[in-house]
Amino acid sequence: MGIKYSIVVPCYNEEGNIYKLVDEFVKVNDALEQYGFELILVNNGSRDNTSEEIAVCVKKYEFIRMVQVEINQGYGYGILRGMSSCRGEFIGWIHADLQFSPFLFIEVADDIRKRAGNSKSKLYYKGLRKNRPISDRFFTFCMSCFETIYLGKGLWDINAQPTLMNRELFDNAQNPPYGFAIDLFFYYTAKKNKYRVRRFVSHQRSREIGKSSWNTGMSARINLIIRILRDSKTIKANQRKYVK
Repeated sequence: MGIKYSIVVPCYNEEGNIYKLVDEFVKVNDALEQYGFELILVNNGSRDNTSEEIAVCVKKYEFIRMVQVEINQGYGYGILRGMSSCRGEFIGWIHADLQFSPFLFIEVADDIRKRAGNSKSKLYYKGLRKNRPISDRFFTFCMSCFETIYLGKGLWDINAQPTLMNRELFDNAQNPPYGFAIDLFFYYTAKKNKYRVRRFVSHQRSREIGKSSWNTGMSARINLIIRILRDSKTIKANQRKYVK
């Protein structure tokens, strides 16, 4: 049986979350195993015991594979490395911090099943975050408005998790960024190439273990904005229509 769904999880210093993350994905696999499911855990240059924890899970479960990134080159780079090894017809990603439930992929798979009669459908699934602090919602609103105007496509809640798409969107991608603009890149590319973008409610949970590697205060947010603005300029300059 071939693989229909491949999910990538970039893990950077997430040793405390690995087992709980895998426990949730075991239930996802139980629901999707009949269609072919695989989980790609990317050790994205971690400095803790993330790699060792993933290795234990790989030995225990056949549906899990590991991709090693020796030196962290960015959140997006980890996702791209993971997707390069995916075998599924649909591929996507989700954070390792468990703020968004992997069970959402079951909801997406149900929607894909309903469209099984149209194998040519170009589909792009993206969460729509709920239960977020006002400051985060304001940041999202400002970013969404700017990117919508700058790139000329309606883009909302750009960094929402999780994401799933036809693998052709990745296979044909040109110059995807290595940083946090990876979400913007594929969302915008899907819109530009007339993919049907479907959103589904994704309730944000509190992070139980560890600390965010980027959201450490206002200065970190400002630096993130600067990087995303720089990447937005590159995306606009380089993006070409490539899906036939």
